[in-house]
Amino acid sequence: MNRQMKRLIVAVAAVLVFGTAYAQGVRPELGKPMQAAQDMIKAGKYREALAKVREADAIGGKSAAENLLVERMRLAAASGAGDADTAAKAFETVGPSISGADKLRMIESIAGTYYRAKDYAKAQQWYQRYFREGGTNGANRTLMIQTQYLSGDLAGVSKELMADIQSSERSGATPNEDRINMLMNAAIKQRDVSSEAFALERLVMYYPKKEYWVTLLSRLQRKPGFSDRLALDTYRLSLATGSMTAGADFSEMAQLALQAGSGAEAKQVVDKGFAVGALGTGAEADRSKRLRDLIAKRTDEAKKTAADDEAAALVAKDGNELVTIGLNQVFEGQKVKGVQLMQQGIAKGGLKRPEDAKLHLAIAQLMAGDSAKAQATLRTVSGNDGTGDLARLWSLYARRTKG
Repeated sequence: MNRQMKRLIVAVAAVLVFGTAYAQGVRPELGKPMQAAQDMIKAGKYREALAKVREADAIGGKSAAENLLVERMRLAAASGAGDADTAAKAFETVGPSISGADKLRMIESIAGTYYRAKDYAKAQQWYQRYFREGGTNGANRTLMIQTQYLSGDLAGVSKELMADIQSSERSGATPNEDRINMLMNAAIKQRDVSSEAFALERLVMYYPKKEYWVTLLSRLQRKPGFSDRLALDTYRLSLATGSMTAGADFSEMAQLALQAGSGAEAKQVVDKGFAVGALGTGAEADRSKRLRDLIAKRTDEAKKTAADDEAAALVAKDGNELVTIGLNQVFEGQKVKGVQLMQQGIAKGGLKRPEDAKLHLAIAQLMAGDSAKAQATLRTVSGNDGTGDLARLWSLYARRTKG
């Protein structure tokens, strides 16, 4: 039994019995076992106290007041002994005579006793009763939700947790991490895809740990209809959130960036991979070095024609090349100019994939330090091939980014 529960039982016992045995005119033959039970409760000898209560209860001819005192003593001893059923039965007798905070403490004690006995269904009922009687203790609410989960009421606990999380958000508070995780676990067991996604997105929003991002991004890529062409944008988010660790991922991302015309980005990815030890070591060390050399060669070649390429893009009929060149310039460090070129390209129109272009503009705006504009752009991105989903996840990341 933890210290908190011990203190609660002592408080309950104090309300129920301490100092009351003789004040109510109890007969000596009843008072003796009752006093002994009270002393045993004070000493933490709850089972011995219960035995004394039974001894007192066997005495005949008790008055209503004496019977009430016996039941009060039984409730205190049974709570300490972990005999929840006996405590609950005794409470039904003494409860009407007690009100306010004292009554709530007794209900809390019984609920906790059932919880420790792993009778979660009954514990849930008593925690619910605690709140019906006006209780407000947040810790008890957590325990009530846990009992729902542990008793197998997954649908009920999901509904309760969803409401709890949304209530916290409406009030501007940060939802409890354990409760979000409990919702996610309940959703997984019920195969409730929508609630699972809701929980995962809240985890990365409020507790952006690497493992949460890994799970969320992996789930996104497994979603039916998610387009393979979005692999680079998914890698970009993985890298931004610090959830990319595998050398193969650094290598593939760099190659995809190079193929997309973003040599500067490819160089950054490879340099990062070498810096963290994901590339340049082990069996793939030589391959990593060759990739780095290839990227360096391609970026040098691209620099020689950069001015001409930009001039050609500016007079082109569509804005596709402007978007590509602008994004590459952002990765090169020319953030303001690069964003402007991308905006010109989108405004020009004729884009092969307009939603992708807006997603890339938002990423560029984030890199330029303008989170507010990036979020505004992301809200305009749609698409049922994964583009809209990915934009929503970038929005979650953007909310945690200053600018």
